[in-house]
Amino acid sequence: MVEIDDAVLERYETDGYVCLPGVVDDAWLERLRAATDEFVEQSRALSASNGLLDLDEGHSSGEPRLRRLLNPVDNHEVFREFALEGPAADIAVAILGRPARFHHSKLNFKWSDGGAAVEWHQDIQYWPHSDFTPLTIGVYLDDVDDDMGPVGIVPGSHLGECYDLRDESGRWTGSMTDADLAGIDLGSAEYLPGPAGTVTVHNCVAVHGSKPNRSPRPRPLLLQTYSAATSFPLLGVGTNGRTGPTSGTLVGGAMPAWMTVGGRRMPVAPDWSRGGYTTIFDVQQR
Repeated sequence: MVEIDDAVLERYETDGYVCLPGVVDDAWLERLRAATDEFVEQSRALSASNGLLDLDEGHSSGEPRLRRLLNPVDNHEVFREFALEGPAADIAVAILGRPARFHHSKLNFKWSDGGAAVEWHQDIQYWPHSDFTPLTIGVYLDDVDDDMGPVGIVPGSHLGECYDLRDESGRWTGSMTDADLAGIDLGSAEYLPGPAGTVTVHNCVAVHGSKPNRSPRPRPLLLQTYSAATSFPLLGVGTNGRTGPTSGTLVGGAMPAWMTVGGRRMPVAPDWSRGGYTTIFDVQQR
């Protein structure tokens, strides 16, 4: 059971992120690494990315190079248990309150000797929600030093503007423009190296990015995103329609019967997205 004290909660509220060195124990790390290795082995049979594995340039059967494993929670029991019943779930509930709502997962490899940088951006534009509670919990499966491109986050940026991640021509780039970055103190960004088992947590509006991996070792980073239970992904925009079947699962409790939109508390119906609803006539006359 991972416990979060008041000092951690206060820093998250103030800075929009926290770094918790070594909180995932060796037993969990061994299971997560073994599950990860299974997918690396699967990639040897691929010559192009598919809906599960995103390959990096230079990938081959003899020397696999991966960028991302998509939806690990929906594709391996160890990742599912970790995110919905294990340490990640504990942390989500501790920060967001009980219960929390799981949204999606991914495993970014940032392979050795040039694994791709991630430009400065915010997350919420990719998968908008009905509020700004969503956060992402990252887990270092191996030691991460400064040469490996650890995440850098601008403190307090989660309280500021939500930026357009398009260029001047209106093309979606997924990263902030130079003009917007000029108004942000990137020099204040804190980069977060740490030993294996380190956990990072950042709010969906926090401005963050990372440099390329210049080391001879891959940097596998397991990521899982949650929101408050009363926060809902907005369909028809971003990647919300592409999450897996586990998306929406509540951890640490049952669904509240209300949500807040525009400052107004609103009772809501049960979740019938997976069936159970016929018509209003059937419900009212049952």
